[in-house]
Formats: sequence, structure tokens, C-alpha cells
Amino acid sequence: MSKEKLHVYTEAEIPAKLKELKLDAWYLEDGWIRRKFTTDGWPTTLMLVNAIGFLAEAAYHHPDLTVTYAKLWVKLQTHSHAGITDKDFALAQEIEKLALYRPGPPLGGNPNPFVKLEK
Repeated sequence: MSKEKLHVYTEAEIPAKLKELKLDAWYLEDGWIRRKFTTDGWPTTLMLVNAIGFLAEAAYHHPDLTVTYAKLWVKLQTHSHAGITDKDFALAQEIEKLALYRPGPPLGGNPNPFVKLEK
């Protein structure tokens, strides 16, 4: 089986790509794109970890996660390519949509903010 060849973005290309994709809270550090999520507490943090785990497994592309009581740090890099590829940007977009999801009518949604909007 041959390894899929993906474009690996340079450090200079990544900030512009994050901006283009409106991933404003994501940033490049030490060869990874990263995002910190601040939640309203431990139960929400665990729900977010599990939801991201579901997305990652479905995409067969796995982030590194660091978890504390009300914070979750997500790091993405395509391990097989030792860099940032379109797979990382695509999963970051899905994680962002999931974490910040707020239903509209008719659901209405929970009035409490699970994940705080921050950069």
C-alpha cells in the first residue's frame, strides 16, 4: 500500500490558511496547529473530549489532546507527513463547528454557554 502524498504547508503559509478558513482562535506553535477551549467545567470538558474523539475516529485523523478541569487544548499535525496538511485544517474546521454549535429553532438550545468564545 503506498502512502498518500499530501501537501505539507510551510510555517509561512499556515497563518494565512487559518485566516482564510476563519479559524481565528487556532495558531501555529512548534509545528502543530493548536486551539485552547475553555469550558464551563469538568462535565462539559469531558463531553467535548468525547465529541472530538468521535470526529477524529470518523476522520481517521487523530489530534493530541490535553485535558484539565475546564480547559482542553487540541493539537493537530499529520504525523505521517511530519507537518500540517489539509487534513489538519479540515479536522480543525469540524472541531470548531462542533465545539461552538448552538442550535436554532425549533430546538432553541441550552441557554448556558458550554464553550467560551475566546482567542
